[in-house]
Amino acid sequence: MANASEDRKMSMVDKDDVAHIEKATISPVSSHELIEDPALEARLNRKFDVHILPWLFGIWLFSFIDRSNIGNANIAGLSTELHLEGTQYNVALLVFYIPYIIADVPSNWLVKRFRAGVYLPTLITLWGLVCTFMGFTKSFAGLVVCRLLLGLFEGGILGGVIIYLAFFYRRGQMLLRSGLFYCAAPLSGAFGGLLASGLSQIKVDGYRRWPWIFFIEGAVTVVFGVTCYFFMPDTPATARFLSEEEKDWALKRMRLDAHGATQVDVDEEKFDWYWVKMALTAPQTYFNGFIWFFLLIPLYSFSLFLPSIVQGMGYHSTTAQLLTVPPNMAAFITVLACAYLSDRLKTRGAFIAAGTLVGLIGYILLVAASNNATRYAGTFLVAIGVFQGSPMVIGWTSNNLAPHYVRATGVGVVISIANCSAFIGTFIYLKKDAPHYTLGHNGVSEVGESEEGAGEEGWATGE
Repeated sequence: MANASEDRKMSMVDKDDVAHIEKATISPVSSHELIEDPALEARLNRKFDVHILPWLFGIWLFSFIDRSNIGNANIAGLSTELHLEGTQYNVALLVFYIPYIIADVPSNWLVKRFRAGVYLPTLITLWGLVCTFMGFTKSFAGLVVCRLLLGLFEGGILGGVIIYLAFFYRRGQMLLRSGLFYCAAPLSGAFGGLLASGLSQIKVDGYRRWPWIFFIEGAVTVVFGVTCYFFMPDTPATARFLSEEEKDWALKRMRLDAHGATQVDVDEEKFDWYWVKMALTAPQTYFNGFIWFFLLIPLYSFSLFLPSIVQGMGYHSTTAQLLTVPPNMAAFITVLACAYLSDRLKTRGAFIAAGTLVGLIGYILLVAASNNATRYAGTFLVAIGVFQGSPMVIGWTSNNLAPHYVRATGVGVVISIANCSAFIGTFIYLKKDAPHYTLGHNGVSEVGESEEGAGEEGWATGE
């Protein structure tokens, strides 16, 4: 018998909902279908890990590279050549998030309607094209237009990836898989820094240095997006790498995981405003959005401004690009380790609180240290602290919202709330505060204290 705590946590359905849900169900799961086959379950998970996760990892890798490479381009001469003044660079960073926030919920509704295996690759290809053409930008206005379009096409990606992941994995399997794809975010910083250090040396046909960061990285994204069309199934039912028995069980276990919210296979579930209402009235939607909001302020400011922070220590732009690699690699390893340990220990808030504390220590070193070695060490602690909390929130959110359209709406709302943090994060580091950015570091530290409290509250929930 499930305990009371689990009942409160899992239930998305009250007595008044029964009539509506009964209308939505078409094929109840019989008792003999509840018998699990551990060997079949393990085989299914291995296949999904091999055939699904690598594509999601690649999607998030290129998503973060193409939204953050403006930071690498900036220290390679973008602001100088485009004659950006005052806070214009910060505005260019910010406008990305306006369509990004607006697009998330409706985009999540479209993932299944337009087939995930087609819809997600289309978004990837479109934002890759925008990134490529950003290299041709000659003015602040052109840069703003490109960033707006980039935000529009990337706006449905994170929610889409979370929804897509939930097509294939059960609730208890989501956190580790979320960590496995989300670790691409810090890896993108390392990979992007390496690429930018080489690409910014190219000077061909009037395009010197920074445009080539956009040309090459955008073109690679387009190739990746087109490739995804041929390998990403829409749902388990259309996965060519599964046998009929595996397809049947994959769909069946998704219905079991809905805990009575629906008995309809994901392929057959229809949009209903009732599911939207359920997501919008679920307390965890807003609690998770609140926690993630504070997590993303330091994450966005750090990922966008790390090249400038390192250059502010007195390094040449090429050296600064290369020096962004080690802190991001440390974050990559930390995200993987924390996702694994959190999954084993069945706790989330403790890791968020601990990561926040480590990040705070890093910012203290950046502000208080007088030598570059100590300040650079601070960037490692910040990187380790700011990235590892997001997969925890992703796992929380996806685990506690079902069925599909409840999850699609709730995930979109959580991401939209959280990404409002960009209105703060993109203006924390200002050109006038260079090279030490003391005001920015202090500002993020203040945010970190609030984040620490949110993490401790999450720890107290026991989930």
